[in-house]
Amino acid sequence: MTDVTVYGFPISTYVNVVRLVLTHKGVPFDFHDLEPEMGGPRHLELHPFNRVPILDHAGFRLYETAAIAAYVDEAFTGPALQPTNARERARMNQWISSLNSYYYPYIAFHLSHERLIYPALGIEPDEKVVAVALPKIAVGLDVMECELAHGGGYLIIDRPTLADFFMLPTMTSLSLTPEGQAMLTGKPRIASWRARMEALPSVVQVRSMVMPHLGKPVEHARRWATEHRPAVRVS
Repeated sequence: MTDVTVYGFPISTYVNVVRLVLTHKGVPFDFHDLEPEMGGPRHLELHPFNRVPILDHAGFRLYETAAIAAYVDEAFTGPALQPTNARERARMNQWISSLNSYYYPYIAFHLSHERLIYPALGIEPDEKVVAVALPKIAVGLDVMECELAHGGGYLIIDRPTLADFFMLPTMTSLSLTPEGQAMLTGKPRIASWRARMEALPSVVQVRSMVMPHLGKPVEHARRWATEHRPAVRVS
């Protein structure tokens, strides 16, 4: 037992951001799988907005991934994951905001759910949702490919920051879809960034936690098809 617990379900993108940050900082933690309790009273007690992850550090409870990641970086020893330079720190926060606003919604909610999550549950994908997502994802990949020319091999500086750990699980999800594999072709800077990130011991360790769960049905996601599925209009 440790005094740090992460609550969530194993393949959650944002849960794995938190696990990556904790692991890279060298912080021991326990993982509590909420899958059987998602949407139930215990889950809503931990997170009133019915999401994951949640962090508990010796009784101090926190939700929202950006808040958790910044807290972990500041509350524990280990490699600093936030630049001290104001402009570099602002660019890091810009990347995190961009991930939350542009990359994650189209890659996860639109594409990955339709290609990976729903088929595992026997739910037919909505091709209109996929069609709307693809040009949005293409814009994001072009931006990332361009910006990586200035980051010393990472998104901001010559070492990983919170921005890199926020982006990695979403890009991994993209790479598991046929469309994502095709779109990533011809993006050499993104490929080099992914290889550099995936070689980090912390990433290898967290990936080993996730691998046994890939491809398995996420039972509570049956509700996503009606509660979370984007309403799209294709002109």
